[in-house]
Amino acid sequence: MDWKTLSSAEDWENALEASNDAPIVVFKHSTRCSVSRMAFKMIESRWDLPETVDAYFLDLLKHRDISAAISSDLSLVHESPQLIGIRSKKTVFHANHGSIDPVDLKPYL
Repeated sequence: MDWKTLSSAEDWENALEASNDAPIVVFKHSTRCSVSRMAFKMIESRWDLPETVDAYFLDLLKHRDISAAISSDLSLVHESPQLIGIRSKKTVFHANHGSIDPVDLKPYL
């Protein structure tokens, strides 16, 4: 799978705008959290979404401001780890912690 990294507010704005053309997925990851590491491995091993779905990766420890913008723009409570499906700038799916499984995204994208 090919992750696109969110490392600036502009990256996030562009990703959100891109969700108007095709669904996107955002994974908010804490590099210090074992549950987040486990969720990341789960996503990578079970990823079976169409190639038209772009996947964005956010390192929460480096970019808390982007995480806050995501929560604000999507009216979501911040969680870590968190997997979010977005279509037309709206949340269509989200899961956190041990409930993260990319297979669950398929019906929403």
